[in-house]
Parts: sequence; C-alpha cells; structure tokens
Amino acid sequence: MFKSVFTRYISIFMVIILVSFSLIAFIMSSIVSNYSVEERSLTIRNTADGTINTINTYMKMLSCDFETLLKSYREHLVATLNKQAQLSDTVIFITDTTGRILAYGGADRSYFLRDIPGDIMQGVINGSEMYTYSTLGGVFEKKHLNNMYPMEKKLSDGTVQMMGAFFISSRSVQNTNLTEQMTKTILISVVWLFIVALIAIYLLSERISHPIKELSVAARSFAQGKFDTRVPVRGEDEIAELATALNNMATSLEKSEETRRTFLGNVSHDLRTPMTSISGFIDGILNGYIPEDKHKHYLTIVQSEVKRLSRLVSSLLDISKMQAGERKFNMAPFDICELARQILLSMEKRIDDKKLDVEFDCDMDNINVIGDKDAIAQVVYNLYDNAVKFSDTAGRLAVKITLKDRKVFFSVYNSGQGITEEDLPFVFDRFYKSDRSRGLDKTGVGLGLSIVKAIMNSHGEDIWVNSEYGSFCEFVFTLPVTK
Repeated sequence: MFKSVFTRYISIFMVIILVSFSLIAFIMSSIVSNYSVEERSLTIRNTADGTINTINTYMKMLSCDFETLLKSYREHLVATLNKQAQLSDTVIFITDTTGRILAYGGADRSYFLRDIPGDIMQGVINGSEMYTYSTLGGVFEKKHLNNMYPMEKKLSDGTVQMMGAFFISSRSVQNTNLTEQMTKTILISVVWLFIVALIAIYLLSERISHPIKELSVAARSFAQGKFDTRVPVRGEDEIAELATALNNMATSLEKSEETRRTFLGNVSHDLRTPMTSISGFIDGILNGYIPEDKHKHYLTIVQSEVKRLSRLVSSLLDISKMQAGERKFNMAPFDICELARQILLSMEKRIDDKKLDVEFDCDMDNINVIGDKDAIAQVVYNLYDNAVKFSDTAGRLAVKITLKDRKVFFSVYNSGQGITEEDLPFVFDRFYKSDRSRGLDKTGVGLGLSIVKAIMNSHGEDIWVNSEYGSFCEFVFTLPVTK
C-alpha cells in the first residue's frame, strides 16, 4: 500500500495535518474552556456581590437587622434570591452559623431539609474557604462551582458578630452556550481546513509523483533499449530539469546506439570485403582456376587487401589506446610551418596528378608549437590526404597557418563537393563517409578523421570543420605556441 511515492506523501501529510488540527482544536478548546470557567466564576462573584448588596440595602431601607429580615420579610427575600438565581443560572443559599439553610433561591423546598456540613461552615467562618468545586458535603448530587461568603454584623462596641454564610453555586462550571458555540465553530473550521488541505496535498502530491512515474517508465524503456522515449517537460522546477537531463541522455544514447550499429556495420563491411576478395583469389590459385601466369597479379591484389586490413586494425587500436589514455604523447616544441611544408611536398605527385592549385600561407617563416610532433604529423597528413582526395580536378588546395592570442590556427581548405549540413555533426565519427557509395574513396577505412579528433582531444585542443556543400570544405585545428 505504501510502496508508491504518492501514497506515502498523502499518508504522511494526512497524519501531519490530522495531528496539527487535533492539537489546534485541543488548544482552542482548552482556551475556550478556561475562558468559560473564568467568565462563569466572574458571573458568580458579581451575582454574589449584587445579592449581598441587595440584602444590605433592604436592611437599611427597612431599618432592621438580618434576623428580622429573615423572619418578617422571608417571602420577599426568597423572591429576590430566586430572581438573582434565575438571571445567573445559579443556586443561592443563606445559612446560619450552624449550616442550617434559612433562605434559598433557584432551588426547591427540599433544600430546607439539608444542612451545610460543619467543616465547610467552619472554613467559611474562618475565611479560609471561599471557593470550591464540590457537592458541598452532599447538598448537591453533582459537583458545583461554589462561592462562599461569611455574613457578618458589626456591633455597637465595634466588634463583629458572625450571623451565618452566603452560598452561591453554579449548576455548570462552564458557560455552556458559549462553549458549545465556540466548539462548534472550531470543529467546522477544522473540518473545512482539513478538506482544503487534503485537496491541496492531493494535487501537490499528484504534481510531484506523476512526473516521477513518467521518469520511471522512460527509464525502464531505456533499459530495454528503446531510446526514442521522451519525458514531457513541464515548468522549470527540479523535476523539469531532471526530465530535460533524461531526455538529453536519451538523445545521446540514441545517437550512441546509432553510431554503434553503424560502426559494427562498417567494420563488418570493411573486414568482409577484403577477406572475401582474398579468399576468392587464394581459392582460385589453389584450385587452378587462375592460370599460373596470373598468380603474381592476383597475389599483388591480395597483398594490397592484407595491407588495407592491417591499416584498419592498426587504426582501430590507435583510437582505442588514445581514448583509453594508453598512448603516451611526447610533448615538445617543434616548428609547425616546417612540418606542414615537408608533408605537403611528400604529396607532390598526387597534387600534380590532380592539377591542383596550391596555396601555402604562414604568418611567419617559423612558428614553434607544443605537441607530439609525430601525432601532429599524422593529423596534418590525414587532413592533406582528404583535401587532395576530395578536391575537384584542377581545383584549389590552401594551407593557412595563423598566429593569434598565443595560439596557432592551422587551416586546410579544398574546393570540391564539400560536406552536407546534415553530415557535418558526424564527420569525426568512426567509419563516417559522406560518400556513402564509396565512389570517391575506395581505399580509405573511414577512421582518419576519428583518429585526428582523438589526437587533438588528447592534446587538449580543438578541431572543427567548415563546409558549403558543392563549393568547399575546410578543417581547422589549434595548437599552443611556445612561451
């Protein structure tokens, strides 16, 4: 049940909200209860003070003492006590010093048969007990909130005579109506807040968990080799960033998978074709299908194919070693201009056969750079070789070496068919050949530019290509100059 992120989110948030609202409800109820008790106590005290003041006023108006008031005006006094008791929802007793009830309000006549226990009366007379929450020693069946006051009379000699006690008791500790209304308001508020919070948490959890589910589905698709799956990107938060990163990874994996398939296909083709030729020629010689006077001719073809296989394997090993960091480069100063001239001169015959117009431009006669001379020579040779191979007859070959910001920019330009815009991103891939039919390049293995890229990466330098299809192609790489 709690395996999904959505379920866990909802459960955790629900528990937090429920506990929080329960705590709020408890605190608010406690506050209301305490407030109600205080308000009730204040009402009782005010009623007691008002009743005592009324009794004192009667005695002054009638010019009589308390005993006379009780004897001669009992019914009037009881009516007054009943009125006060009804207004304040209380029970009022007036007792003598022994605890016998002399007058009452808010109660029936049965209370005349009851007495306040002596220990309670003694506490009231002594002034040590003014407030209790009790049954008043059995006067009430249930506990009441009781305020107790001594009834005193001041004698002519200045002494004080105790006449009895005044009791006012509340049937309920709290203000029931207030408590009920506030409790009801709090509960309704809590329920509505709980519903709103539940909806908000549900939407928030769904917003978080749904993209995660989509990411999970996409990841499983990638694990199955389905790299065409994409995750919808919504918003600009962390989930959106993760979805974007996953989509980019899928694109990269898709390209890698395509490169891998192309690589295996090209390797299979470049291995199978010469091996088929070699096998066919050797079988023909051994079986006598090829005349003896033609043996040398076909063995020369076999030798050429074997060398081609050897170059292919050697190139693959070179790339693997460079990418694994196993090939060590001897970084030392050398003259890049002189190296470029020498390699260009070594291709003089091929250049003449194609009647190319050659331009060689170097900012200085000699420019010393830092790098592995043999590896850079391999880079330059491969770029020259491609430029000559893919130039149109009587076309233009331009080599330009420019010095700028302590860097050498080495450019090899050739006129000709060039490279299409869609093929440009893949020119440095293994076995890449823009001439898919191999009509122009029947001898290469499609690893030259991949080796060039690996060498420049190992030097920590850049190489790139500029081309306009049907017009020209230009390769440029950089090297640092000596300090």
